[in-house]
Amino acid sequence: MDKYIGKMLDNRYEILEVIGVGGMAVVYKARCHRLNRFVAVKVLKEDFHGDNDFRRRFHAESQAVAMLSHPNIVAVYDVSRSADVEYIVMELIDGITLKQYMQKKGALNWRESLHFITQIVKALSHAHGRGIIHRDIKPHNIMILRDGSVKVADFGIARFASKQNTLTQEALGSVHYISPEQARGSHIDARSDLYSVGVVLYEMLTGRLPYVGDSPVSVAIQHISSMPLSPKEINPAIPDALEEITKKAMSANPARRYASAEEMLTALEEFRKNPAISFQYDLSDSSLGLEDQATKKLPREEISAAGRPNRPKRPPSSKRRTHQQAQDDEDLKTRRTNSTVATLTGVLGVMVFLFVLVYIVLELVGSITKEQEDKIHIIVPMLTNQRYDAERFSDEYPDFEFTIQEEPSTAYEKGIIFEQSPPRNAQVLAGQVITLTISSGPRTHMLPDMINENYKNAQFRLTDLGLIFNTELKRETHDEIPKDFVIRTEPAFGTIVAEGDMITLVVSLGPEVKNHPMPQLEGQLLETVMPVLEGFLITPIPTYVDSEQPAGTILSQSITANTEVPEGSTVELTVSNGALVVTDPPESTPPPTETAPPTSTPPPFYTPPPTDTQSPPETSPPLPGRVTESVIVDFSRLSPNTQVRVVIEVQGSVKHDYMHNTSEGSFTFPVTGYIGDTVVVYIDGQTMQYYELNDN
Repeated sequence: MDKYIGKMLDNRYEILEVIGVGGMAVVYKARCHRLNRFVAVKVLKEDFHGDNDFRRRFHAESQAVAMLSHPNIVAVYDVSRSADVEYIVMELIDGITLKQYMQKKGALNWRESLHFITQIVKALSHAHGRGIIHRDIKPHNIMILRDGSVKVADFGIARFASKQNTLTQEALGSVHYISPEQARGSHIDARSDLYSVGVVLYEMLTGRLPYVGDSPVSVAIQHISSMPLSPKEINPAIPDALEEITKKAMSANPARRYASAEEMLTALEEFRKNPAISFQYDLSDSSLGLEDQATKKLPREEISAAGRPNRPKRPPSSKRRTHQQAQDDEDLKTRRTNSTVATLTGVLGVMVFLFVLVYIVLELVGSITKEQEDKIHIIVPMLTNQRYDAERFSDEYPDFEFTIQEEPSTAYEKGIIFEQSPPRNAQVLAGQVITLTISSGPRTHMLPDMINENYKNAQFRLTDLGLIFNTELKRETHDEIPKDFVIRTEPAFGTIVAEGDMITLVVSLGPEVKNHPMPQLEGQLLETVMPVLEGFLITPIPTYVDSEQPAGTILSQSITANTEVPEGSTVELTVSNGALVVTDPPESTPPPTETAPPTSTPPPFYTPPPTDTQSPPETSPPLPGRVTESVIVDFSRLSPNTQVRVVIEVQGSVKHDYMHNTSEGSFTFPVTGYIGDTVVVYIDGQTMQYYELNDN
């Protein structure tokens, strides 16, 4: 296990995992405990701790990149240098490289290519303006974020232009993207980055590299002396102007390239505004690594001999034409002779120059070929599907050098090699560098905050991160988060999870619905019970009918009293409009005689009006009729601000059953019945009033 994992650097950066390995440094994912964010920490390898030159270069890199602040460049947050460890703290990018993106999609359409290359050139314009040359522009060093923006990364070999070294002193960059002057070991400047940008644009538009070969040397020679296929020959859909921009950026002669990133950016912007534009660049030598002969100053004689004769003299006047005719003929012959000689001399000079050039190239190729022939050709073994062990590989495969790169994978266990280049059975020279791609395990993510987000959108986001969502949702009530929105995730947001992990969403059912007992509404006035129903969030739906009951009296209810109903329910009510006239029943149908109620103590709160104790004459008994009387319930003798249940019965039928607060003081309730019907008032189950209806 890596010794830095789990350690805290400068009591601030907690190292979590390895996310990349380079030639000089290892890149870790870390948490900054001071700002509570994830960062990338680039630590110099221990192999170079004793090498002052490497440490100087590493520190120079950090100083150079720290000067840059641009939305298209990976930001540097912190730099630390001590005797034990030297590291750089950078922003952690959540995205993939442009190389990975092209491997998935193949050739990009020209609009997408324009979108990416414009951002890359903007980043270089910012860096070049501060004297920094990247020197290693390639798709592997260009990150694409989820929003489609681009960040140029790994200024690991970038240095101030005044302190640059040549390729002959140190192998820089990747051979498929280096400029001809880098390949020759010549002086380089910002235009070298623009050549690499041109190659990247070429690869995006065509889906292939301009030069390929069996070895880095053969590819480098092609950059110097070959001409790639025109992009439109590979992809005819490429606009002419964008092909011109690509070819100009890839001109082998730096003088024929764009003079600066700003100039190339201007051309890209003009093309964006008008894709039909034609730049009419002179691209005649865009593929030859020769000095631009057109820039050399030729002697006057060679200019004349090359077919550009001196300006003819003014023709003589008519008086002198006759006398000078012979002389003119002689001069004409002389000029023709001189012109022929000069032309032959120029052609001979060009041939000599070409012969010397061919000789130099052949010598260079011959020396390289001889060097390659002196080496032993061997077969590349199968290295995939096994765990990488540097010491074992060094012992078992002494004829190879290995370059390691880590990539996340859900299909392979951490540390297993799942890709090699060159592939197995390839015939290579001894000393060949083999690139091994090793699984760093599943890609990890910090689980995002999805609280108060629709659960279906949350499921899509989890899928995009390579995570699995539990199809069985957990549902809970919540007073603030609406129905079908996420209350929380299990595990909680901010947790580091790996691709393939299962996430459970806890989804809201909305606020908890409370149940209430349906009050006794029959016999009560609608206006009296409305506050009670509103408090229970029950909506009454009244229907008015003709009735002898007083207007507003509830005659029936669709939900019986004491039935538990949820908040938000409705109850249908039949309400009297008081339109019928009350008449006495016929004498032949007297109401049934009720048994006398049992005796009880006098009611404490209410004394009914006195009744006439004299019996009517036996000869003419009064006929009982229907009456309405107001019952007054007094709470003054009860404890203040107390909830009590009041039940009013008329002849054994419940007419009122409702909770009251004694702070009301009292309330009045109308009851209707026949003379002699008993009225009983209960408070919390105790009989508080008892009397008969009369006609007084």
